[in-house]
Amino acid sequence: MRVIYFDHSATTPVHPAVANEMYNFLTGDNFGNPSSIYRFGRMAREAIELARGKIARAIGADPNSPTEIVFTSGGTESDNMAIHGAAYTNSNRGNHIISCAVEHHAVLNTVKALGQQGFDITILPVDRYGLVDASDVAKAVTDKTILITIMHANNEVGTIMPIAEIGKLAKERGIIFHVDAVQSFGKVPVNVDELSVDLLTISGHKIYGPKGTGALYIRTGTAWQQTLLHGGAQERLRRAGTENVPGIIGLGKAVELAMENMEKENKRLSNLRDRLIREVTTNFKDVRLTGHPAKRLPNHASFLFEDIEGEELQLKLDAEDIAASTGSACTSGSMEPSHVLMAMGVPPAEAYGSLRLTLGAGNTEEDVDRFLAVLGPAVESLRI
Repeated sequence: MRVIYFDHSATTPVHPAVANEMYNFLTGDNFGNPSSIYRFGRMAREAIELARGKIARAIGADPNSPTEIVFTSGGTESDNMAIHGAAYTNSNRGNHIISCAVEHHAVLNTVKALGQQGFDITILPVDRYGLVDASDVAKAVTDKTILITIMHANNEVGTIMPIAEIGKLAKERGIIFHVDAVQSFGKVPVNVDELSVDLLTISGHKIYGPKGTGALYIRTGTAWQQTLLHGGAQERLRRAGTENVPGIIGLGKAVELAMENMEKENKRLSNLRDRLIREVTTNFKDVRLTGHPAKRLPNHASFLFEDIEGEELQLKLDAEDIAASTGSACTSGSMEPSHVLMAMGVPPAEAYGSLRLTLGAGNTEEDVDRFLAVLGPAVESLRI
Protein backbone atom coordinates (compact mmCIF):
# COMPACT_ATOMS: atom_id res chain seq x y z
CA MET A 1 0.00 0.00 0.00
CA ARG A 2 1.26 3.46 -0.91
CA VAL A 3 2.47 5.68 1.92
CA ILE A 4 0.49 8.92 2.15
CA TYR A 5 2.55 11.98 2.99
CA PHE A 6 0.58 14.80 4.63
CA ASP A 7 3.45 16.80 6.14
CA HIS A 8 4.66 19.14 3.39
CA SER A 9 5.08 22.02 5.84
CA ALA A 10 7.85 20.03 7.50
CA THR A 11 9.65 19.27 4.25
CA THR A 12 8.97 18.25 0.67
CA PRO A 13 10.51 15.59 -1.57
CA VAL A 14 13.00 16.90 -4.09
CA HIS A 15 11.37 17.31 -7.49
CA PRO A 16 12.96 15.01 -10.12
CA ALA A 17 13.75 18.01 -12.35
CA VAL A 18 15.50 19.68 -9.41
CA ALA A 19 17.51 16.55 -8.68
CA ASN A 20 18.52 16.35 -12.33
CA GLU A 21 19.74 19.97 -12.36
CA MET A 22 21.74 19.32 -9.22
CA TYR A 23 23.20 16.10 -10.65
CA ASN A 24 24.57 18.06 -13.58
CA PHE A 25 26.60 20.13 -11.11
CA LEU A 26 27.80 17.14 -9.13
CA THR A 27 29.32 15.33 -12.09
CA GLY A 28 31.29 15.99 -15.26
CA ASP A 29 32.98 19.36 -15.69
CA ASN A 30 30.52 21.39 -13.57
CA PHE A 31 32.47 21.10 -10.33
CA GLY A 32 34.27 24.42 -10.31
CA ASN A 33 34.68 26.87 -7.43
CA PRO A 34 32.67 29.96 -8.44
CA SER A 35 35.39 32.22 -7.02
CA SER A 36 37.89 30.92 -9.59
CA ILE A 37 38.33 33.02 -12.72
CA TYR A 38 39.12 30.22 -15.17
CA ARG A 39 36.57 28.22 -17.17
CA PHE A 40 35.37 25.84 -14.45
CA GLY A 41 34.85 28.68 -12.02
CA ARG A 42 33.09 30.83 -14.59
CA MET A 43 30.65 28.02 -15.39
CA ALA A 44 29.73 27.71 -11.70
CA ARG A 45 29.45 31.48 -11.30
CA GLU A 46 27.17 31.84 -14.30
CA ALA A 47 24.89 29.09 -12.98
CA ILE A 48 24.68 30.77 -9.57
CA GLU A 49 23.79 34.12 -11.07
CA LEU A 50 21.12 32.50 -13.22
CA ALA A 51 19.56 31.01 -10.07
CA ARG A 52 19.83 34.38 -8.32
CA GLY A 53 17.88 36.01 -11.14
CA LYS A 54 15.15 33.34 -11.00
CA ILE A 55 14.58 33.97 -7.30
CA ALA A 56 14.63 37.74 -7.72
CA ARG A 57 11.99 37.60 -10.46
CA ALA A 58 9.84 35.25 -8.38
CA ILE A 59 9.54 37.77 -5.53
CA GLY A 60 9.41 40.93 -7.64
CA ALA A 61 12.97 41.99 -6.81
CA ASP A 62 15.52 43.35 -9.29
CA PRO A 63 16.78 40.36 -11.33
CA ASN A 64 19.79 42.38 -12.48
CA SER A 65 20.96 43.25 -8.98
CA PRO A 66 23.93 41.17 -7.78
CA THR A 67 23.28 42.08 -4.13
CA GLU A 68 19.55 41.74 -3.38
CA ILE A 69 19.55 37.91 -3.15
CA VAL A 70 22.01 36.29 -0.72
CA PHE A 71 22.26 32.50 -0.71
CA THR A 72 22.25 30.79 2.69
CA SER A 73 21.92 27.35 4.26
CA GLY A 74 18.19 27.78 4.81
CA GLY A 75 15.45 29.61 6.68
CA THR A 76 17.10 29.64 10.10
CA GLU A 77 20.30 31.21 8.85
CA SER A 78 18.40 33.72 6.72
CA ASP A 79 16.24 34.76 9.68
CA ASN A 80 19.30 35.15 11.90
CA MET A 81 21.14 37.14 9.24
CA ALA A 82 18.19 39.45 8.65
CA ILE A 83 17.46 40.18 12.29
CA HIS A 84 21.01 40.48 13.58
CA GLY A 85 22.08 42.50 10.56
CA ALA A 86 19.23 44.99 10.84
CA ALA A 87 19.51 45.28 14.63
CA TYR A 88 23.23 45.92 14.91
CA THR A 89 23.55 48.06 11.80
CA ASN A 90 20.82 50.40 13.06
CA SER A 91 21.58 50.36 16.78
CA ASN A 92 22.91 53.91 16.55
CA ARG A 93 19.39 55.21 15.92
CA GLY A 94 17.34 52.91 18.14
CA ASN A 95 17.12 49.58 19.93
CA HIS A 96 13.45 48.56 19.69
CA ILE A 97 12.35 45.43 17.80
CA ILE A 98 8.76 44.27 17.26
CA SER A 99 7.72 40.68 16.56
CA CYS A 100 4.75 38.45 17.42
CA ALA A 101 4.08 35.46 19.65
CA VAL A 102 3.55 32.82 16.95
CA GLU A 103 6.79 33.28 15.02
CA HIS A 104 8.99 30.32 14.17
CA HIS A 105 11.67 29.79 16.79
CA ALA A 106 14.30 30.88 14.26
CA VAL A 107 12.80 34.35 14.66
CA LEU A 108 11.53 34.26 18.24
CA ASN A 109 14.73 32.91 19.77
CA THR A 110 16.87 35.31 17.74
CA VAL A 111 14.81 38.28 18.89
CA LYS A 112 14.88 37.07 22.50
CA ALA A 113 18.66 36.66 22.32
CA LEU A 114 18.94 40.28 21.21
CA GLY A 115 16.78 41.20 24.18
CA GLN A 116 19.51 39.79 26.43
CA GLN A 117 22.04 41.98 24.65
CA GLY A 118 20.41 45.31 25.40
CA PHE A 119 17.70 45.55 22.74
CA ASP A 120 14.13 46.41 23.73
CA ILE A 121 11.80 43.67 22.50
CA THR A 122 8.02 43.77 22.01
CA ILE A 123 6.30 40.44 21.33
CA LEU A 124 2.77 41.16 20.15
CA PRO A 125 -0.19 38.88 20.94
CA VAL A 126 -2.39 37.22 18.34
CA ASP A 127 -6.11 36.46 18.26
CA ARG A 128 -7.73 33.03 18.51
CA TYR A 129 -6.95 32.42 14.84
CA GLY A 130 -3.24 33.15 15.24
CA LEU A 131 -3.61 36.50 13.47
CA VAL A 132 -1.63 39.55 14.55
CA ASP A 133 -3.49 42.86 14.38
CA ALA A 134 -1.76 45.50 12.25
CA SER A 135 -3.14 48.18 14.57
CA ASP A 136 -1.29 46.53 17.47
CA VAL A 137 1.90 46.80 15.45
CA ALA A 138 1.23 50.50 14.88
CA LYS A 139 0.58 51.08 18.58
CA ALA A 140 3.80 49.31 19.56
CA VAL A 141 6.01 51.53 17.37
CA THR A 142 8.17 54.07 19.21
CA ASP A 143 10.78 56.56 18.06
CA LYS A 144 13.36 53.86 18.89
CA THR A 145 11.84 51.14 16.70
CA ILE A 146 14.33 49.96 14.10
CA LEU A 147 12.92 46.58 13.02
CA ILE A 148 9.59 44.80 12.64
CA THR A 149 9.78 41.06 11.96
CA ILE A 150 6.50 39.22 11.25
CA MET A 151 6.02 35.91 9.43
CA HIS A 152 3.93 35.78 6.26
CA ALA A 153 2.15 32.52 7.13
CA ASN A 154 2.27 30.42 10.26
CA ASN A 155 3.78 26.97 9.94
CA GLU A 156 1.59 25.29 12.58
CA VAL A 157 -1.91 26.64 11.83
CA GLY A 158 -1.53 28.10 8.33
CA THR A 159 -2.82 31.59 9.13
CA ILE A 160 -1.71 34.28 6.67
CA MET A 161 -0.73 37.57 8.32
CA PRO A 162 -1.70 41.10 7.12
CA ILE A 163 1.79 41.70 5.76
CA ALA A 164 0.91 44.38 3.19
CA GLU A 165 -0.78 46.48 5.88
CA ILE A 166 2.14 46.11 8.28
CA GLY A 167 4.63 46.77 5.50
CA LYS A 168 2.88 49.99 4.57
CA LEU A 169 3.09 51.39 8.10
CA ALA A 170 6.72 50.28 8.44
CA LYS A 171 7.59 52.05 5.19
CA GLU A 172 5.75 55.22 6.25
CA ARG A 173 7.68 55.33 9.52
CA GLY A 174 11.07 54.42 8.11
CA ILE A 175 11.31 51.09 9.95
CA ILE A 176 13.02 48.06 8.43
CA PHE A 177 10.53 45.26 7.81
CA HIS A 178 11.58 41.60 7.77
CA VAL A 179 9.23 38.80 6.72
CA ASP A 180 9.82 35.09 7.20
CA ALA A 181 8.18 33.70 4.05
CA VAL A 182 9.44 30.14 4.43
CA GLN A 183 5.92 28.68 4.54
CA SER A 184 4.22 31.03 2.09
CA PHE A 185 6.75 31.34 -0.72
CA GLY A 186 5.83 29.05 -3.59
CA LYS A 187 2.30 28.56 -2.23
CA VAL A 188 0.89 32.09 -2.48
CA PRO A 189 2.14 35.16 -4.36
CA VAL A 190 5.00 36.97 -2.62
CA ASN A 191 5.99 40.34 -4.06
CA VAL A 192 8.40 42.44 -2.03
CA ASP A 193 7.17 45.73 -3.49
CA GLU A 194 3.49 45.01 -3.01
CA LEU A 195 4.20 43.90 0.58
CA SER A 196 6.70 46.75 1.25
CA VAL A 197 9.25 44.23 2.54
CA ASP A 198 12.92 45.11 3.10
CA LEU A 199 14.19 41.66 4.17
CA LEU A 200 12.62 38.34 3.15
CA THR A 201 13.49 34.76 4.09
CA ILE A 202 12.89 31.70 1.88
CA SER A 203 13.89 28.03 2.15
CA GLY A 204 14.47 25.43 -0.54
CA HIS A 205 13.17 22.28 1.10
CA LYS A 206 9.64 23.66 1.51
CA ILE A 207 9.21 23.97 -2.27
CA TYR A 208 10.58 20.62 -3.51
CA GLY A 209 14.16 21.85 -3.46
CA PRO A 210 17.13 20.48 -1.52
CA LYS A 211 17.54 20.77 2.24
CA GLY A 212 20.29 23.06 3.45
CA THR A 213 19.47 25.78 0.91
CA GLY A 214 17.78 29.13 1.26
CA ALA A 215 18.04 32.79 0.46
CA LEU A 216 17.71 36.17 2.08
CA TYR A 217 16.36 39.10 0.10
CA ILE A 218 17.88 42.45 1.10
CA ARG A 219 16.29 45.47 -0.57
CA THR A 220 18.82 47.83 -2.15
CA GLY A 221 19.38 50.73 0.21
CA THR A 222 18.43 48.85 3.36
CA ALA A 223 20.78 49.57 6.26
CA TRP A 224 22.11 46.03 6.72
CA GLN A 225 25.79 45.13 6.93
CA GLN A 226 26.24 42.62 9.74
CA THR A 227 27.50 39.18 8.67
CA LEU A 228 27.25 36.02 10.78
CA LEU A 229 30.11 34.22 9.04
CA HIS A 230 33.53 35.79 8.69
CA GLY A 231 35.88 34.56 6.00
CA GLY A 232 36.12 35.16 2.28
CA ALA A 233 34.38 37.69 0.08
CA GLN A 234 31.61 35.40 -1.20
CA GLU A 235 28.10 36.80 -1.71
CA ARG A 236 29.51 40.35 -1.89
CA LEU A 237 30.95 40.09 1.63
CA ARG A 238 27.55 39.18 3.06
CA ARG A 239 27.94 35.44 3.55
CA ALA A 240 31.44 33.97 3.67
CA GLY A 241 32.22 30.44 2.55
CA THR A 242 32.43 28.61 -0.77
CA GLU A 243 28.96 28.53 -2.29
CA ASN A 244 26.92 25.34 -2.30
CA VAL A 245 26.70 25.33 -6.09
CA PRO A 246 24.52 22.20 -6.58
CA GLY A 247 22.19 23.34 -3.80
CA ILE A 248 21.84 26.82 -5.25
CA ILE A 249 21.15 25.38 -8.69
CA GLY A 250 18.50 23.12 -7.15
CA LEU A 251 16.93 26.02 -5.28
CA GLY A 252 16.74 28.07 -8.46
CA LYS A 253 15.07 25.23 -10.35
CA ALA A 254 12.61 24.62 -7.51
CA VAL A 255 11.65 28.30 -7.54
CA GLU A 256 11.18 28.22 -11.30
CA LEU A 257 8.86 25.21 -11.07
CA ALA A 258 6.91 26.69 -8.16
CA MET A 259 6.18 29.84 -10.11
CA GLU A 260 5.07 27.89 -13.18
CA ASN A 261 2.66 25.66 -11.25
CA MET A 262 1.44 27.88 -8.39
CA GLU A 263 -1.96 29.02 -9.66
CA LYS A 264 -3.12 25.60 -10.87
CA GLU A 265 -1.68 23.75 -7.88
CA ASN A 266 -3.18 26.19 -5.38
CA LYS A 267 -6.65 25.59 -6.74
CA ARG A 268 -6.22 21.81 -6.61
CA LEU A 269 -4.75 21.79 -3.10
CA SER A 270 -7.28 24.24 -1.68
CA ASN A 271 -10.07 21.94 -2.89
CA LEU A 272 -8.47 18.99 -1.10
CA ARG A 273 -7.86 21.13 1.99
CA ASP A 274 -11.46 22.33 2.09
CA ARG A 275 -12.74 18.78 1.82
CA LEU A 276 -10.50 17.65 4.68
CA ILE A 277 -11.66 20.52 6.88
CA ARG A 278 -15.32 19.92 6.04
CA GLU A 279 -15.22 16.15 6.58
CA VAL A 280 -13.20 16.23 9.81
CA THR A 281 -15.14 19.02 11.50
CA THR A 282 -18.51 17.60 10.40
CA ASN A 283 -18.06 13.89 11.03
CA PHE A 284 -15.99 13.84 14.21
CA LYS A 285 -17.05 14.96 17.67
CA ASP A 286 -15.02 17.27 19.87
CA VAL A 287 -12.71 18.50 17.13
CA ARG A 288 -12.17 22.02 15.84
CA LEU A 289 -10.16 23.75 13.17
CA THR A 290 -7.17 25.80 14.28
CA GLY A 291 -5.98 28.83 12.37
CA HIS A 292 -8.01 31.31 10.37
CA PRO A 293 -10.95 29.76 8.47
CA ALA A 294 -10.30 31.84 5.33
CA LYS A 295 -6.92 33.56 5.62
CA ARG A 296 -4.88 30.37 5.49
CA LEU A 297 -2.43 28.58 3.23
CA PRO A 298 -4.09 26.63 0.39
CA ASN A 299 -2.55 23.33 1.45
CA HIS A 300 -2.96 23.62 5.22
CA ALA A 301 -5.53 22.00 7.54
CA SER A 302 -4.93 21.81 11.31
CA PHE A 303 -7.15 20.57 14.11
CA LEU A 304 -7.51 20.12 17.84
CA PHE A 305 -8.97 16.82 19.06
CA GLU A 306 -10.28 16.85 22.62
CA ASP A 307 -9.22 14.04 24.99
CA ILE A 308 -6.57 12.80 22.57
CA GLU A 309 -2.79 13.08 22.60
CA GLY A 310 -1.72 14.33 19.19
CA GLU A 311 1.43 12.22 19.17
CA GLU A 312 -0.56 9.07 19.88
CA LEU A 313 -2.84 9.89 16.95
CA GLN A 314 0.22 10.58 14.82
CA LEU A 315 1.59 7.12 15.66
CA LYS A 316 -1.76 5.48 14.87
CA LEU A 317 -1.72 7.13 11.46
CA ASP A 318 1.90 6.17 10.90
CA ALA A 319 1.02 2.53 11.56
CA GLU A 320 -1.43 2.87 8.66
CA ASP A 321 1.26 4.40 6.41
CA ILE A 322 -0.01 7.96 6.74
CA ALA A 323 2.52 10.63 7.69
CA ALA A 324 1.04 13.63 9.50
CA SER A 325 2.28 16.03 12.14
CA THR A 326 1.31 17.47 15.50
CA GLY A 327 2.87 20.84 14.62
CA SER A 328 6.27 22.24 13.79
CA ALA A 329 8.93 19.65 12.94
CA CYS A 330 11.48 21.96 14.54
CA THR A 331 9.92 21.41 17.98
CA SER A 332 9.38 17.66 17.64
CA GLY A 333 10.39 15.91 20.85
CA SER A 334 9.69 18.92 23.05
CA MET A 335 7.55 18.18 26.11
CA GLU A 336 6.15 21.70 26.06
CA PRO A 337 2.80 22.46 24.40
CA SER A 338 2.92 24.43 21.17
CA HIS A 339 3.81 28.07 21.75
CA VAL A 340 1.62 28.93 18.76
CA LEU A 341 -1.50 27.29 20.18
CA MET A 342 -0.79 28.73 23.63
CA ALA A 343 -0.53 32.22 22.14
CA MET A 344 -3.92 31.63 20.48
CA GLY A 345 -5.46 31.00 23.89
CA VAL A 346 -5.64 27.21 23.74
CA PRO A 347 -5.35 25.69 27.24
CA PRO A 348 -2.16 23.62 27.68
CA ALA A 349 -4.03 20.33 28.15
CA GLU A 350 -5.93 20.84 24.89
CA ALA A 351 -2.86 21.98 22.97
CA TYR A 352 -1.44 18.46 23.09
CA GLY A 353 -4.32 17.25 20.90
CA SER A 354 -3.20 18.94 17.71
CA LEU A 355 -2.97 17.39 14.26
CA ARG A 356 -1.54 19.18 11.22
CA LEU A 357 -2.20 18.01 7.66
CA THR A 358 -0.26 19.81 4.94
CA LEU A 359 -0.83 18.71 1.39
CA GLY A 360 1.46 18.65 -1.60
CA ALA A 361 2.06 17.69 -5.20
CA GLY A 362 1.60 13.95 -4.77
CA ASN A 363 -1.66 14.04 -2.82
CA THR A 364 -4.98 13.00 -4.35
CA GLU A 365 -8.68 12.64 -3.55
CA GLU A 366 -7.97 8.96 -2.91
CA ASP A 367 -5.45 9.95 -0.24
CA VAL A 368 -8.12 12.00 1.50
CA ASP A 369 -10.55 9.06 1.27
CA ARG A 370 -8.07 6.71 2.87
CA PHE A 371 -7.09 9.19 5.58
CA LEU A 372 -10.71 9.72 6.58
CA ALA A 373 -11.32 5.98 6.66
CA VAL A 374 -8.31 5.47 8.96
CA LEU A 375 -8.95 8.51 11.15
CA GLY A 376 -12.30 7.28 12.50
CA PRO A 377 -11.06 4.04 14.07
CA ALA A 378 -7.89 5.75 15.29
CA VAL A 379 -9.79 8.50 17.11
CA GLU A 380 -12.30 6.02 18.51
CA SER A 381 -9.56 3.75 19.89
CA LEU A 382 -7.78 6.64 21.59
CA ARG A 383 -10.93 7.94 23.26
CA ILE A 384 -11.88 4.63 24.87
